[in-house]
Amino acid sequence: MKRFVLMTLVALLCLGGAAFAQKKRVVKKASAKTVVEILYFHGKQRCPTCIAIGDNSKDVVNKDFSKQVKTGQVKFKEIDISTPQGEKIADKYHVTWSSLFVNQWKNGKEKRNDMTEFGFENARSNTPAFCTGLKNKITQLLK
Repeated sequence: MKRFVLMTLVALLCLGGAAFAQKKRVVKKASAKTVVEILYFHGKQRCPTCIAIGDNSKDVVNKDFSKQVKTGQVKFKEIDISTPQGEKIADKYHVTWSSLFVNQWKNGKEKRNDMTEFGFENARSNTPAFCTGLKNKITQLLK
């Protein structure tokens, strides 16, 4: 009788482990899609150019990529580096002031694109060029 109970427990454990392994594979397949993440970092005090970078980035994402936002393929995150949570994320990206990153996530790997300099050069003084450049970068990374 003891042998039967022991064999039954071993069989159940094996079946449970196989089911867990199968479930894990399904999760990996689902995460294989490409996601583009736009990260806009700023402090508590923001200059007009910093505000323009954030506002224009948000507008491009919401107007030109609304379908991809709904499906989770494009994400916009505004990060206040003066908060404890924002500071942790800023440390990860080595950010100490206003910055713009457009990152591609594919197969669990992140490809970072620092567009801070481009943002400061264009967001306020040449808004159409900024919006076009950001839209092109996001489109390129979605492929």
